[in-house]
Amino acid sequence: MDKFDKLSGIAAPLPLVNIDTDMIIPKQFLKTIKRSGLGVNLFDEMRYDREGNEIPDFVLNKPAYRDAQILVAGDNFGCGSSREHAPWALLDFGIRAVISTSYADIFYNNCFKNGILPIVLPPEQVAVLMKDAEKGANARIEIDLENQTVTAADGTAFHFEVDPFKKHCLLNGLDDIGLTMEKSAAIDAFETKASAARPWV
Repeated sequence: MDKFDKLSGIAAPLPLVNIDTDMIIPKQFLKTIKRSGLGVNLFDEMRYDREGNEIPDFVLNKPAYRDAQILVAGDNFGCGSSREHAPWALLDFGIRAVISTSYADIFYNNCFKNGILPIVLPPEQVAVLMKDAEKGANARIEIDLENQTVTAADGTAFHFEVDPFKKHCLLNGLDDIGLTMEKSAAIDAFETKASAARPWV
């Protein structure tokens, strides 16, 4: 998993509430167990018409937001089913952070496990960043995980809270497998001792 420290990027405004995981990545794309290749189908039903053509008015289809790395969204982002494909699709598109007032718990935790920073801010601060994001490529939002700040294009900074353990994992690029591998020496020692004590196993 890639480390997350600081990010300065274009933010795409998505001022919709209750964006569920089926909207993020529809069910027909859940057959794969690969984390790559899902970005093209992110928000599929909002991005494309029935013939597969891009819908020009959808934010991620606009030239200014095709390289967006941050998503500023409405309340209760990531609700619905607990599919891990949702953060996979966001990450594969290039989204490294989401800013909202609230998230579904499972989606929120899945983001951290996949290298995405989900930031929770009060409604009035999200509104400021949403307006900033509407400026397109002319405005970049900066995120500093170490100092837990989000800075708008005009220099206005907002502080966000994050669980210290989740922060540690993101800063060091540690998913569940990475955390386990940090204990590899202890695991090897245990296996050696267990093998010597029970050679018949």
